[in-house]
Amino acid sequence: MTEISPEEEERRKKYIFDSMAPRRQKHILKKGYEAWDPFIKPKDPIDIRKDASKRTTQMLVSEFLHTRDAESYTNEYGRGAFELCLGIINKDEKYRGMFEFACWYKELLKKEGKLE
Repeated sequence: MTEISPEEEERRKKYIFDSMAPRRQKHILKKGYEAWDPFIKPKDPIDIRKDASKRTTQMLVSEFLHTRDAESYTNEYGRGAFELCLGIINKDEKYRGMFEFACWYKELLKKEGKLE
């Protein structure tokens, strides 16, 4: 792939901007034209993102739910597991905090003899 000069990239950026609807242009200008990058590469689709074990979120949640008795959990339970899994794989700080708290809390309960 050939390298594009900064001048050519700016020319292309202006062309893209000029061909947009005025409403969209206004939105970009509000956030800052200089900060706007129309050439950002898209992230991997969520369904093919994998964790350190090379499993997708679908695989992880499926494996997890197979360790549970099907009658003992609800759709909400499954959605919660999926949401946490997705957050962890995407390295979202909110979900990392939830995960680490849950691990810490489990160890605390074990240490105090409240969990078998």
